[in-house]
Amino acid sequence: MVTLLKVQGITKQFGGLLAVDGVNLEVRQGEILGLIGPNGAGKTTFFNILTGLYVPDEGSIEFEGRAIHGLKPFQIANCGISRTFQNIRLLKEETVLENVKVGMFGKTSSGLWSSILGLKRAKEEERLTEEESLRILETVGLKGYEGSLAGSLSYGNQRRVEIARALVSKPKLLLLDEPTAGMNAEEVQEMSSLIRQIRKNGTTVILIEHNVAMVVGLCDRVAVLDHGIKIADGTPQEIVENPDVIEAYIGKEEMTEVV
Repeated sequence: MVTLLKVQGITKQFGGLLAVDGVNLEVRQGEILGLIGPNGAGKTTFFNILTGLYVPDEGSIEFEGRAIHGLKPFQIANCGISRTFQNIRLLKEETVLENVKVGMFGKTSSGLWSSILGLKRAKEEERLTEEESLRILETVGLKGYEGSLAGSLSYGNQRRVEIARALVSKPKLLLLDEPTAGMNAEEVQEMSSLIRQIRKNGTTVILIEHNVAMVVGLCDRVAVLDHGIKIADGTPQEIVENPDVIEAYIGKEEMTEVV
């Protein structure tokens, strides 16, 4: 498989705390990669570095062979990397459709004044954005919800809106931060099916997730962080049998249930 993302020696320190410590990771095009580890292991910080919210103190990041470390978040987004957040970030008083369309911000060529003046190009881009947003809503299982207020939806469906917003710009790499947090078993299964469909549609996925059983059943490969250090990287079966992972994170009892 072609390497889509290559991370080498990424380090990030906050005061005296090493949040991410010399992490190396390669992500192959078309795979679903799980990123697990205890709270405070550096997983979300790692996502924040990948998306330009934090600049690494050391190391390099290449996406499709291009160095992206040090770029601004909008520049990285324009390269084809999109994400969701651990805490849902929606405009809850706006419609589902308007929330999804926000994901195209910065992707259209028409400027603010063109939109205000109703110029032809701006109108055409608005039409195309709406068409794509409706298509993505159907993909994530929210057809018919476009006119609903985002805040009126169930927790699970709000997660789907956030994923739709991340997908509308047609990213090559999607970062999902705890997509099943707060979901019941049925919703977890539905989310797993959606992530498989996203991959089938051509988007590579990295997900941070605490639901180990879901990760084992869904992901092609799993990387484990502990105290900012990558302690393991392999197939789900290799990870559940890794004694360092069991000791550092998962726990023998939970691991027995997964195996």
